[in-house]
Amino acid sequence: MFYTIQNHTFKRVQKRLIILGLIFCNLIHAQTTNDELETLFKAWRVFEVPPEVDGVPDYSQKTFDQRFAAYQSLRERLETLSKEGWTTQEKVDWHLLWAEMNGYMFNYKILKPWQRDPAFYKAIWTDKSDVPAHEGPTSHFVIELWQYDFPLSQQDRKKLLSAIKKIPNFNRQAMNNLTGNAKDLWIAGIRDIENQILILERILLKPKVAQDNKLVTQIEKAKSSTNEFVNWLKQQALKKTGPSGIGKEHYTWYQQNVHLVPLSWEDEVLLLKRELARAWSSLKLEEHRNRALPELIPADSPESYTLLAEKAAKELLTFLDQNEIVTVKEYFSKALEPHLGSFIPAEKRNFFWITAHLDPKPLFSHFYHWFELERMLVSPHKNPIREKALLYNIFDSRNEGLATAVEEMFMHAGLYDQNPRAREIVYILIAQRAARGLGFLYAHANLIPMEDAGKIHSEYTPRGWMKTEKELLLFEQQLYLRQPGYGTSYITGKYLIEEMMMEVAKDQEKEFSLKSFFDTLNSIGNIPVSLGRWEMTQDPSQLHAITTAFTPLD
Repeated sequence: MFYTIQNHTFKRVQKRLIILGLIFCNLIHAQTTNDELETLFKAWRVFEVPPEVDGVPDYSQKTFDQRFAAYQSLRERLETLSKEGWTTQEKVDWHLLWAEMNGYMFNYKILKPWQRDPAFYKAIWTDKSDVPAHEGPTSHFVIELWQYDFPLSQQDRKKLLSAIKKIPNFNRQAMNNLTGNAKDLWIAGIRDIENQILILERILLKPKVAQDNKLVTQIEKAKSSTNEFVNWLKQQALKKTGPSGIGKEHYTWYQQNVHLVPLSWEDEVLLLKRELARAWSSLKLEEHRNRALPELIPADSPESYTLLAEKAAKELLTFLDQNEIVTVKEYFSKALEPHLGSFIPAEKRNFFWITAHLDPKPLFSHFYHWFELERMLVSPHKNPIREKALLYNIFDSRNEGLATAVEEMFMHAGLYDQNPRAREIVYILIAQRAARGLGFLYAHANLIPMEDAGKIHSEYTPRGWMKTEKELLLFEQQLYLRQPGYGTSYITGKYLIEEMMMEVAKDQEKEFSLKSFFDTLNSIGNIPVSLGRWEMTQDPSQLHAITTAFTPLD
């Protein structure tokens, strides 16, 4: 018995040393990457950008069909790479390319946003996304209006003028390409294109734009063209009768082979049902525990909200630092400060700002997003394959999952010890994410229409907080129907992060460090959790299960 225990202990120590050695080698190797793989990655990313016609990307079926042979050639190059002797990091990077190429194929054969989804042709984006790239299928013709300062510099004026001039061409192409029959996507997408008219009108009101005759002329042409596009969409909408979901089998294929989430449609339904029930029951237990405490009083003025938000941001960063949760970098405060929000009258608050006017720390915990985006700017990953955003929102389990996971993790670590009532908000947030994800699992299976998915989202969010402001509900309904798996990624990614923590803690037992866990996770980059787990535990079983079961799309 003594020998067995000694031998078991020795093997565990030996395993830890091997893992530490591999991690150390990977950190050293992070300065470079496999030359052959990097060359292929660069060629793939060049190919992935479609050729242009009339100055805008060409999404015609004919062009996709003509380029398919070039895609197959790149795919064959990837499949024939010999991975013998590769490090774990290089194998993970190989799977990133594999996932992106699967994503391209899925869009080409199944999702086809350029044919089924009018919102794909939205050209102007007014806000920066809180994840590495815009959520949902996004074209390669994007005007990032939030990057421009008005009055415009000469360089920015030239750039914006050139971009707006192309909008009519893009609209004309859209009316040729949009041949799909996805009723819910079609009707919801009209709002995005209508909103583009309002955005163009607001540009005219910005400093010194009205005095720029050339810019005004192009804006008016873009408005006229977009209005024509809207009218055409409304006429065509009368003929649309088909489903917008992709079905259970395609949903599972997409989650596993593109987003590398080791779950099926059925697995996700069970998981989200469990999280919804857990969140509601935990909320009621928390309310019972706090029944003798005074209710949280929402901020009722601009001054009171500002004080509340600034105090909450400081408390959050101090808590993370002093309790050794994660290494708090100098840029954390800089990244969080622009997103503290401002006072919103009670009747105009959407779900998230209802929570923030009570205690902003739960929402600010989710704003871990902004720490991650700032890190991409000030300390980009040395590996070029991981430096920028992955295509097709493949980052969702990692970025949305982590942002959701830390809400509860920070709570359990003690963030609300001085304000127990705020714990209730955390469970309400979990319930809301589970409810909206569950609704859209049913919608993607074509079991219910988008409107009914929204009802599940609204009815199963505690305290009626999703019934107060319809714009957020409509936005989230549409986004999660456009992008399969995104609506569930908050909860599925959270689960995978928690599972990863379990595996790391199991290997390290008494030596486990929360700070080391988060710092290592941050250093890996914005890659799917299953790949991050592989790097952190040296266990590739989740990926092996996916690749072993892989079958090409019909």
